[in-house]
This record gives sequence, C-alpha cells and structure tokens, in this order.
Amino acid sequence: MTIYHFVGIKGSGMSALAQVLHDMDYHVQGSDYEKHFFTQVALEQLGIKILPFQKENIQPGMTVIAGNAYPDSHEEIEEAMKLGLPVVRYHRFLGDFMQNFTSVAVTGAHGKTSTTGLLSHVMRGAKPTSYLIGDGTGKGDKDAEYFVFEACEYRRHFLSYFPDYTIMTNIDFDHPDYFANIEDVFSAFQEMAWQVKKGIIACGDDEQLQKIQAKVPVLFYGFGEENDFQARNIVKSTEGTTFDVFVRNTFYESFSIPTYGDHNVLNALSVIALCHYEDIDSEIIKNELMSFEGVKRRFSQKTVGSQVLIDDYAHHPTEIKVTIDAARQKYPDRDVIAVFQPHTFTRTQTFLEEFADSLNLADKVYLCEIFGSARENHGKLSIEDLKEKITNAEIISEEDTSVLKKHENSVILFMGAGDIQKFQEAYEKQLS
Repeated sequence: MTIYHFVGIKGSGMSALAQVLHDMDYHVQGSDYEKHFFTQVALEQLGIKILPFQKENIQPGMTVIAGNAYPDSHEEIEEAMKLGLPVVRYHRFLGDFMQNFTSVAVTGAHGKTSTTGLLSHVMRGAKPTSYLIGDGTGKGDKDAEYFVFEACEYRRHFLSYFPDYTIMTNIDFDHPDYFANIEDVFSAFQEMAWQVKKGIIACGDDEQLQKIQAKVPVLFYGFGEENDFQARNIVKSTEGTTFDVFVRNTFYESFSIPTYGDHNVLNALSVIALCHYEDIDSEIIKNELMSFEGVKRRFSQKTVGSQVLIDDYAHHPTEIKVTIDAARQKYPDRDVIAVFQPHTFTRTQTFLEEFADSLNLADKVYLCEIFGSARENHGKLSIEDLKEKITNAEIISEEDTSVLKKHENSVILFMGAGDIQKFQEAYEKQLS
C-alpha cells in the first residue's frame, strides 16, 4: 500500500490535503520543523504521524508530496530522488487529484479562505463533498461528488489546476515579491480563466474581473444592477446581515448570514450563484448559510473581561479596512483598537501609504515588528516608517502587551499573516 509522505506537512495547504487523503483511507504521514504550528492540531487529532525532518524518513514504496516552500536540495527530497520514488509538488498533486470530482476552485486576492469554507459548508448540506481550505482544514469523503478547494495565485500556482468551476472574488495587487503590478496579477487570473471547464462565478463589482474572458459562461455577482446575481435591500444589524437576491433582475430569495460587512455579503452571493447553477435547493442554501461558524483566523472572536478579542488574518490594506468595518457593524458602541503585524518587508514597503490609510480607521493602533518570511527576512524599512504615517500609533512588543488593558469595553483586533497570535496569547496570559 502506498504511503504518502508530506515534506512540510504543517503548511496550511499540505496539512489540509493530508487530512483529505487520510479521511479517504490513504496511508499518510509527514515531516516538518519541530516548532509548533496551529495547523498541526488537526493532524494530531487524526493520529497522522509528524516526524522531524531527516532523510531517514524516506523509505521505499512511498510517494513524496513536497511542499512548495522546500527546494529540490532538501535532504528528504534528495533522498526520495536517489531511491527513485515519485516526488510530486503539492499543487501538481492537487491538480491531478481534483479530476476525480466536480471541482470548484475558489480564488482571488482577498476572501478565498472564507468563501472556500462557506461554499464547502453549504455544498456538504446538499451533496457529499470533500474540501481543502487554506486555513489548514481539510475533509475527505469517500463518496464525494464535489471537491471544493482554495486556489492560490502566488507564483501562479493555480495554473496547475483545470477545475470545472472557479469562483473569482476579486483581483488586487498583492505579493509584490513576485508580481510586478496589477497587470501582471490580471494576466495570471486571465490565464487561469482559460483553464476552467464549466463556468466562472466572478465578482462583477471588481473592475479587473469585468475584463475577464473565458471559453465557458461567466456569471457576475455583486451589488451593481448589471450583475447576473445581485444583492439588494441589505439590512445590517449586530446579529448579522439580511439581503434579497435577484437573478437577472428577477427576485429569487431572501437570505441571512450571521456575519458582518459587505465583503461577507459578496462571499455569500458567490456561493448562492454557484449553488443555483448546480440546482441546489434554496432552502438548503438558506439553512446552511445560517449555520456556518466561520474558518480559522477570520474574525475569530472571544470575550475576555470587558474586552472583545478578535484574531484575523488581515495582512493587506483592503483586508484591514473590511475587518475594521465588520467590527464597527457588530460592535457599534465600542472603540476599535488595531494590533497589526506587517507580513513581509516587500509588502510593507509597497503598500506603506495604503496600510496607514486603512489603520487610521481604527481608534488606536499598536504595531508589531515586521514579520519576515522564509523568502525574505530583512528589508530597507522598519516598523518606525509605518508608525510615522499613522495618527495614533505605538509600537508594542510580545513581552509587554499590558498597555492594551487600558482600553476597557473595546474591541481589540489582532491582525496579520505572521505569528500575531503570539501577541494575543501573551496578552491573554497577562489578563489571567
């Protein structure tokens, strides 16, 4: 029996894929750094073996799935090649695997993870569905008809995929360490669009996506009247959001979601459009939308004393803005305090002004040192450069988060794609 060995199993996509294969009765194990990552919790709960990196982990009869962060010179990959074992990169394996199902790729600069989570939740209420979410969550179903997965545009990895459907949430300039400009990002999405086999669900309010061309039908969704699927009569409250959906200007149904902000209405609208296209009953869609509990690190809330602490993956100016907007919808009578850790020097440098504009929407801002990545761990600028552009900002360290205690009855947003959770954990320890 083939053993699938994952090199870098704690990566969010790798961890999710390992869970999917395990659920489908494949033999799965993997290796990684011994440092604790939140993605390993689900693996441990399933009893999936996680080993420290060493070439001795590689044995005859294995198929090696290699994480995109690890070069061919990695000791385990070298050993696998020496033994003549199949070595498949994560995105290539996924590209082949999805051919067994009606596949739905969810992509976009922002909202991929939340939309993938929401779509897989709704689809599972109707048909057997396997899914892979970029927050490290995966679920396999041996009888699955559908496979819903998050498709990342970074380094054009999503061009390994030829899905039946694609949801495109938006196109924005991000990953400046790889993409040259917005035109470069658009060209990647356009190339992806040519590879879709049945249909594209695209946000028609996004000016870049309005230009997308394809060999298959493109259904547009959004707030504008020219969209095929339009949200109207939006009612926002502290409990969530209710809206009517019109399909080509004809009333279809009213829906409610237990989430906040326009971006979550758009995410739900894309899911409704895809399910409508696949003839899924509207009552199922309604019920499943209301029972969705969210994905990891996307507006994850807890109340501690008089404060509400929210953990969010927001790491781009657009995402920071919508996260602050959502906090103001749910907690209109509280101050919103932003604790932000910039992710990568290139992104911070490229969007310095935009980060400042978004963070200035909060009542007070605390900045953490810039989180470098495996790709780049230093740069020309420092956190001081961002602080200078923000009206009401201080720099905070993991060792001393006690300054946050003075913001009684406030919402404290811990935002970032690095290890911002450490700051929240340190603060919670101080409170207890």
